[in-house]
Amino acid sequence: MSLQLEPDVAFGIHPDFGVAAAVSDNRPFLDEVLRKHHFRYSEYLDVYLLPSGTPHNTAVRTVANTTREFQAAGLSVAADPRIVIPPPVPTPVGVQARPTRPGLSLTALTGELHELRRAVDVSEVLGEILDEQHGVVLDLEEFVDTAAAWCDRLDTPNGRELGLHLRSIAHHVAFLGNQLVGAQIELSVMPDATPENAPPLADVPLPERQEWLRVTHTARARAAVASSPNRPTSAPKRESEAAAPRPQTASATPSRTL
Repeated sequence: MSLQLEPDVAFGIHPDFGVAAAVSDNRPFLDEVLRKHHFRYSEYLDVYLLPSGTPHNTAVRTVANTTREFQAAGLSVAADPRIVIPPPVPTPVGVQARPTRPGLSLTALTGELHELRRAVDVSEVLGEILDEQHGVVLDLEEFVDTAAAWCDRLDTPNGRELGLHLRSIAHHVAFLGNQLVGAQIELSVMPDATPENAPPLADVPLPERQEWLRVTHTARARAAVASSPNRPTSAPKRESEAAAPRPQTASATPSRTL
């Protein structure tokens, strides 16, 4: 008995054209599904390709969604793990680029916590988040800083204002990272472990978090009160209303914290 080892569809990485899909035969259903997810057939390469310039995360999601649809139809799919490796982040001339690896999944790390009993093991998982090379906290801080630099390129008052706001958020992220380092150190020296009869972590209710007031960008506030051709002008006030003093209200500035 011969085994069918060749998958119906295989996804891989082309060095020049990005994510590619190859099919085992010319069944119309395979072509239909791939085209539905924006793959286009290249006669020159005899594979299906995503449009040029497709962002990395979009390409990964497209492969995942296409794979699920094929598998739901009972088809076999193979995918090169290198698809999930992001491209290097552009850096200034002379600055060494950070090496790229598959993204660290917070969902997977959270799932690991449900299987751990020793404090030192939780500390190791927390260390994955705080890793200086591939930790998600550092990645988030870099992302926010880069978003702030993008706002600066607008060269407008609103852009500069939002850039300053994003840099403030980046400082909060850095502060959060420092606090998590402290928690990791404390966990690493704790000899404690959960008892055998402890309830499953999934059964323990998560602590309630305080809700903070939303802080809207001042540009939105200006837009809300700006005159509009579609907004009717206010009717003139009567003398009795105009003479009435406006009540004084204390203005409170909501604070930001993480």
